[in-house]
Amino acid sequence: MKLLAGNSNRTLAEAIADHLDTPLTRAQVRRFADNEVFVAIDENVRGEDVFVVQSTSYPSNDNLMELLICVDALSRASAKRITAVMPYFGYARQDRKTGGRTPISAKLVANLITRAGADRVLTMDLHAGQIQGFFDIPTDNLLATPVLADDINSHYRKSKDLMIVSPDVGGVVRARALANRLNADLAIVDKRRSGPGESEVMNIIGEVQGRSCILFDDIVDSAGTLCNAAKALIDQGAQEVSAYVTHGVLSGAAVDRVSGSALKELVITDSIEAPDHVRNCPRVRIVSVAPLMGEAIRRIANEESVSKLFD
Repeated sequence: MKLLAGNSNRTLAEAIADHLDTPLTRAQVRRFADNEVFVAIDENVRGEDVFVVQSTSYPSNDNLMELLICVDALSRASAKRITAVMPYFGYARQDRKTGGRTPISAKLVANLITRAGADRVLTMDLHAGQIQGFFDIPTDNLLATPVLADDINSHYRKSKDLMIVSPDVGGVVRARALANRLNADLAIVDKRRSGPGESEVMNIIGEVQGRSCILFDDIVDSAGTLCNAAKALIDQGAQEVSAYVTHGVLSGAAVDRVSGSALKELVITDSIEAPDHVRNCPRVRIVSVAPLMGEAIRRIANEESVSKLFD
């Protein structure tokens, strides 16, 4: 087995390599003067099982092209099997037609990855589970819930009034799975979205008076939803509010919004490489999913069950 890293999340790729005790494959992934992507594999990969670690986060188009060109280079170098390891799958929120004459970009991206020559996809916490069906190749969607649940247990185990809160109705299944794992109660924030990146809390479903609330979601982008939900929970009498989110997109003024909010802390994973202003924010804490991704890669390479990682 060989591991190839793109430039989107080199830190995570190195952590996965350390977990597997496997060095990263020597390669050049760079830009020409006009910003075209150039890839050259500096090792023999003929007949090898190769895993390409590349999140398609910001800049999503550049990182997606890197992934596609890496897969094409490996395919032309006669790699036996190519697995696209995408800790964060960009364009996942465009998974259906939201109006007339609009695209389903997640399906387009799935087609591009497949046609580039990938034989398998490994990703984590897809925004919509049906995106797995967009691929015509085997696709494993890992869940970060066990990793985040362990972190909650280590930091909030003394809290007897723990309550898991879904920031919207669409995330109830995800939040309930975490609540069941922690043997905690569940509440739901009923919100109305007035536009992209804008939301308004309408109601809190559940009794949060005096409870330690943890908002649980898959993606935090502008952080408007989380911050509005945290304020609403505090107004309803919650003792404290924290948030656990798998993918910390944190675009624009999101970090400043979190710093000025009612959130005690925001915990994200390293599925997206955090820039300096995110790492230096005292309200933001990062937990690593490298052991989870590394174990999944090991199991795929050895033809073992991946679903056991969900237990």
